[in-house]
Amino acid sequence: MLQQLKCIIFVCLTLTFFSCQPLPRSKKVGGQQQVSREVINFGNDWQFQRLETTTYQTDDWDTVFLPHTVKIEPLIVNDQWQGTSLYRKNFNVDLRENQKYFFHFEGVMQEARININDSLVRIHKGGYLPFTIDATPHLINNSENTIEVEVINIDNSTIPPGKPLADLDFNLYGGIYRNVQLIKTNEIHITDAVHAEEVNGGGKLVHFDEVSAERASGFVKVHVRNNSETAEELQIRTSLTSEEGSKMTFLTPVQNVSSGGDRHFIQEIAVEDPQLWSPDDPNLYELRVEILSGKEVLDEMSIKTGIRKIELTGTAFYLNGEELFINGTNRHQEYPYVGYAISDAANYRDAYKIKEAGFNFVRLSHYPHATSFLEACDELGLLVMNAIPGWQYYEEGEFVENALQDVKDMVRRDRNHPSVVFWENSLNESGMTDEFILKANKVLKAELPYENTFSAGWMDHPAYDLFIPARQHAKPPSYWNDYNKPDCPILIAEYGDWEYYAQNAGFNQKAFADLQEEERTSRQLRGAGEKRLLQQALNFQEATNSNLKGEQTIGMSNWLMFDYNRGYADDLEASGISDIFRIPKFSYYFYKSQKPPNSGDFSEPMVYIANYWQPNSTTDITVYSNTEEVALYLNDQLIERKKPERDAFSDELWYPPYKFSLSEFTPGELRAVGFINGKEVATHIVRTPGKASKIELSIDVSGKEIARETSDVVFVYARILDENGDLVHTAANPVTFRITGGENAELIGENPTASEVGIATILLRTKDFRDPVKIEATAEDLPSTSMVIK
Repeated sequence: MLQQLKCIIFVCLTLTFFSCQPLPRSKKVGGQQQVSREVINFGNDWQFQRLETTTYQTDDWDTVFLPHTVKIEPLIVNDQWQGTSLYRKNFNVDLRENQKYFFHFEGVMQEARININDSLVRIHKGGYLPFTIDATPHLINNSENTIEVEVINIDNSTIPPGKPLADLDFNLYGGIYRNVQLIKTNEIHITDAVHAEEVNGGGKLVHFDEVSAERASGFVKVHVRNNSETAEELQIRTSLTSEEGSKMTFLTPVQNVSSGGDRHFIQEIAVEDPQLWSPDDPNLYELRVEILSGKEVLDEMSIKTGIRKIELTGTAFYLNGEELFINGTNRHQEYPYVGYAISDAANYRDAYKIKEAGFNFVRLSHYPHATSFLEACDELGLLVMNAIPGWQYYEEGEFVENALQDVKDMVRRDRNHPSVVFWENSLNESGMTDEFILKANKVLKAELPYENTFSAGWMDHPAYDLFIPARQHAKPPSYWNDYNKPDCPILIAEYGDWEYYAQNAGFNQKAFADLQEEERTSRQLRGAGEKRLLQQALNFQEATNSNLKGEQTIGMSNWLMFDYNRGYADDLEASGISDIFRIPKFSYYFYKSQKPPNSGDFSEPMVYIANYWQPNSTTDITVYSNTEEVALYLNDQLIERKKPERDAFSDELWYPPYKFSLSEFTPGELRAVGFINGKEVATHIVRTPGKASKIELSIDVSGKEIARETSDVVFVYARILDENGDLVHTAANPVTFRITGGENAELIGENPTASEVGIATILLRTKDFRDPVKIEATAEDLPSTSMVIK
């Protein structure tokens, strides 16, 4: 049927390709016909349709731009759309001599069949890693060409994670949901690392063997392919430029690359007094590599990378020679409504929020996330555990082969990121065989045969460098604290959720055996009320404190940063320390308080009152702070000034919470003041809210303004305030959002949407954002308000 569809499309386009001839290969190369690399955003003006039935609609196309999801879903996704969809785009081709065209797809969920001018050129299986197509042989020069992408997103046990959506703990949102680039190069060019299929090679590879504060030495390996008709004498020029502008240049010897051949050029490099990368000081260098033919530059590429030294012992992780305890979280890449189809800027904002929460580490759950997210981690200073797709599923055959290919592609894509310190080449919570474990580690070590290449697996297997169980995989009360296998470090990869939810259900997340009372679990929506939010925070606090007792525990990552949807569930998984709209819960501030003050960016002294101070609020006040003392005032009257007190739930914490008890509720203002060395350094105020009287609009940019040249998606928040400007936590007013000015912008989500704890949220999606956009919000019995976004 699909082949018939392609024929129908071909006829309907009435393109006279038969009379056109492909551009013949040129014999001119080198300096006479220099062609530099050009990377073009190929995300605009796609034609799209979902095949709701097996019948193809010749005139039922929507014009869309990328990233794109096949269907806007409701907030709670319990019947995610699955099926086949089609993307089509026409484009003009003006091939110059010695030029090649490549299409680079960053992510298509989950099987893609690519046709160019009615020729099937590639079938790619797997939704989380990139693939590249050499389009050159399939193009018609000086003519309009067509690329079609058939996207198949159905249950497929051969494609990791493999598990049917109805049993999966996350969703597989279909579509071309990441960027697509058209890349034009010379016939003599630097290859793409994934496309080249070279073990420990392809593309660009930078590695530092020796690193100290005085000197760093290593090499840069560059893979060059010569698709011209003559051999060429070539060399590679490499430059490394610091953020301050200090530049070092290196030049390889000239080597011959035969026609149709390829070669790896290896350049040794050394940097004196290097600016080392770390979470507190994420220094980056620009690495630029150029292919030279004589004095002419035939191709060039540049990336940002960092210099750092990582070591792992049986009891500690070391970064740049100093022990560092890893304190992190897990993240799913999902947004409400649009699923996975989020922008590079949105990925950056998620990383920014993780850093703001006080973490120095993020585990990618349970698949490779976008390159833009890793670039944000490089820039902001977040250690990363990268992961192949997998969750509670394993089968022999094609599934295993695809999983092993995922290891290769993940490493080849991400090996130059200084943030990536661990490689989870393990299928999460899946019954892997010894043979698979050994093969996956052999593949990893072949790709990166270096002492500081660290594999990580959820099974306690000697092949892994790092054991990463979830806390609930062991038994209370000590969990993994008594683990004492010699020379085997352990990182608690997940904690704070399942052990408080259904302790006896094991891995069967649908069994729900021995459920705890709802108010005692960590799965609490932001609107669940103060009591439950405080319990969630206490669960995370208790688990954090417990994890710190393990002598071989080098780190931990809570479950998790943001609420998300699951394929099998009729509700949101709400154990996030922020909700799905990225709005913090009380537990967020617990984690933020564990970051030492004045220890780099995102480490300001802080104090936070975990209370709304309204008539039904508890009078036992919890205050999170990383200061030495906290004073609490009620209506400007000092209640108490104290140092932190430790108990069984806080005896190992870096900064225990402060507890204050008031005899009764009195409306007014609670004010907490934090002190360091006797000086006031932080203040937080909570006031008893009055009657809702107005709406305040804001957008969440989190360190990254709305993208101007590409598409973007941001959260728009409507806060219901009283006359004093305080949030009315009890407000549930439905809010209607409307764009009243501007172009290239649309609102996505339930509209009107009910306020949750006084805040209503909708998504704003933009394209080529250059002109101001005006948004209006209205709610019954409240004056309307508007905001201009520039």
